[in-house]
Amino acid sequence: MSTGKLMSAGIFTAIAASLCCITPVLALVAGTGSMASSFSWMAPARPFLIGLTIAVLAFAWYLKIKPTKTNDMDCNCETVKKASFLQSKTFLAIVTVFAVLMMTFPLYAKIFYPKPKAQAAAVVAVDNRQQTKFIIQGMTCEACEEHVNNELSKVAGVISYKTSYATRSSLVDFDRSKVSESAIEAVINKTGYKVKSYVLVKPPAQ
Repeated sequence: MSTGKLMSAGIFTAIAASLCCITPVLALVAGTGSMASSFSWMAPARPFLIGLTIAVLAFAWYLKIKPTKTNDMDCNCETVKKASFLQSKTFLAIVTVFAVLMMTFPLYAKIFYPKPKAQAAAVVAVDNRQQTKFIIQGMTCEACEEHVNNELSKVAGVISYKTSYATRSSLVDFDRSKVSESAIEAVINKTGYKVKSYVLVKPPAQ
């Protein structure tokens, strides 16, 4: 296989490795929340795809830097043609850096999300304050957390929230006189992730 094909394969697998986390950012930019979890099913394959990307690029580098055999018996050999830019070490280096950025995308994806707007402080009656834990399917990285938090920050009546892809949940503190659990569930579902169930954690004071 030529280095050109190896580089193409490396780029493809690197993007595929983090596609589940790239999609939420694209969904935010496009304003189409429903596509956010489109590739969440690929998350289990991420370690395999990262390993494949590293192996492909390592082999491409091996082919590029290994010594070129020359025929000592033929002193009138033709001059070796200079490789094009797309076949050069410089381009392979660019591809490698791009692949690394793609594979590590989940680590810095949150910088692409706007900081959730803090809602104006309001006096909430103790008997109206409620805390509910929403169990969410489809979240695979911090980008997913930021997507859910970004939408929750826009809901009137939501006091605070803590979303975690590791626990597949979002703990939401809200004023039940302004918003209901079903309304919050609908907001989360619009992101493309789905609320599987929710559990009352802290009921209103009686």
